[in-house]
Amino acid sequence: MDAAALWQRYQDWLYYHEGLEIYVDVSRMRFDDAFVETLTPKFEQAFKTMAALEAGAIANPDENRMVGHYWLRAPELAPTPEIQKEIVDTLEQVEAFASKVHRGEIHPKQAAKFTDVLSIGIGGSALGPQFVAQALAPVFPPLGISFIDNTDPVGIDRTLTQLQDRLATTLVLVISKSGGTPEPRNGMVEVKNRFEDAGLSFADNAVAITGHGSKLAQQAESEGWLATFPMEDWIGGRTSEMSAVGLVPASLQGIAIREMLAGAKEMDAATRVPQIKVNPAALLALSWYFAGNGKGEKDMVVLPYKDSLLLFSRYLQQLVMESLGKEKDLDGKTVNQGIAVYGNKGSTDQHAYVQQLRDGVPNFFATLIEVLEGREGPSVEVEPGITSGEYLLGLLEGTRKALYEKGRDSITITIPKVTPRSVGALIALYERAVGFYGSLVNVNAYHQPGVEAGKKAAAATLELQKQVVQLLQQEAAPLSLQALADKAGTPEQTETIYKILRHLQANSATITLQGNLGEPENLEVSMT
Repeated sequence: MDAAALWQRYQDWLYYHEGLEIYVDVSRMRFDDAFVETLTPKFEQAFKTMAALEAGAIANPDENRMVGHYWLRAPELAPTPEIQKEIVDTLEQVEAFASKVHRGEIHPKQAAKFTDVLSIGIGGSALGPQFVAQALAPVFPPLGISFIDNTDPVGIDRTLTQLQDRLATTLVLVISKSGGTPEPRNGMVEVKNRFEDAGLSFADNAVAITGHGSKLAQQAESEGWLATFPMEDWIGGRTSEMSAVGLVPASLQGIAIREMLAGAKEMDAATRVPQIKVNPAALLALSWYFAGNGKGEKDMVVLPYKDSLLLFSRYLQQLVMESLGKEKDLDGKTVNQGIAVYGNKGSTDQHAYVQQLRDGVPNFFATLIEVLEGREGPSVEVEPGITSGEYLLGLLEGTRKALYEKGRDSITITIPKVTPRSVGALIALYERAVGFYGSLVNVNAYHQPGVEAGKKAAAATLELQKQVVQLLQQEAAPLSLQALADKAGTPEQTETIYKILRHLQANSATITLQGNLGEPENLEVSMT
């Protein structure tokens, strides 16, 4: 396509939202009008499905739940007065709590004010708050923030060691809908233990963000924690950033949460328009479907050209992959759907993997995210007539052009600056795009059976460990791995038992594996 035709295509397919000042450019995706026409009936159904979801339809039949993250920024749309009131009340409670913390009305026993926030969560309870903190926290926030988002003891120790001089003035957020998810539970136990070792009361510094009546809610009440905020059953982890999950840590950092909600609400209104060409989320879903032939045949590479948006690709990994990565469609047919997402930031990745994107395997489409404002205030010229920010634009445009020349498709999203309003709008844009795409490929975007299967398998491994340790405690003589597996009644689990014992030996002097560790069948195991 020559330059004139490309310019015309750009104008034909450019979406611009005047209120948000956001552009969505899908002109470098090579679909044609005939392709759009073939998808129009699917989109008509997608628009209807989304309208039903927002009206309160059961969208997660596995758990008999509604999906209502859209109501968080427009409570008036919630299907019952009770839900509407709870959304409004929770927002007011979050703001009041943060304000009291900032003023020192809520403070640790040993000091006039809290200095830090330690957020303990996993998945959406960590990725959303981390992304928003990286994007929007002031350079000198009223409270600094750290995260425990894994059950890696070294990572936990590192975070707690960094906080050790300020542990007494650290406000701990424990985020878990059920209160039984292992990773946040483990993090809470570790942090509570560190508080007790330091002679501090964990409850005096702890806040729960959890489901009504959950184990965590009960614990917080019985131990007298500082506060408890709700996680509604109609909010999924990957769409929870606009709930207390994201609003509590953001407000404590001094981020304007109402602005973030307002941006999301305005984008929601734009993405309700039932016309593909003037609906930015529909344009994204259309492009994804085209790129991967409706089967996820190409990966989504996300390159935000702004340091503060570094974690956006990680946030989108969960939102997109957990929502769309499904074995079965809504009719029970095996489809193995999904879109793989990866990325970091531009222009860093131009020196990392753009070489392969341009010249290697054409198994992807790119999303370039442009921020118009370079910085607040004047910029020095790094060469005559050119600033660092202008260089960044040149590198983005160069990547877009270089990819297109080699037949690699791309989407470009442009925002005016990184603000709570624009970040809220970006989150809402992708939430809706994921919903539309799920409808196009006929999968349930709001459940996660694969995640639940992994949790069950992990629990089974830990139960096997308890059984193996108990057997070893009863044995006087060393046993071979196979004999131990047979005694446990799980001969098919010999490999897992070997890995359990190898890990136990590395962390405990009581387990001994005798023999060549590279030849497991010849090992003997004993316990002292």
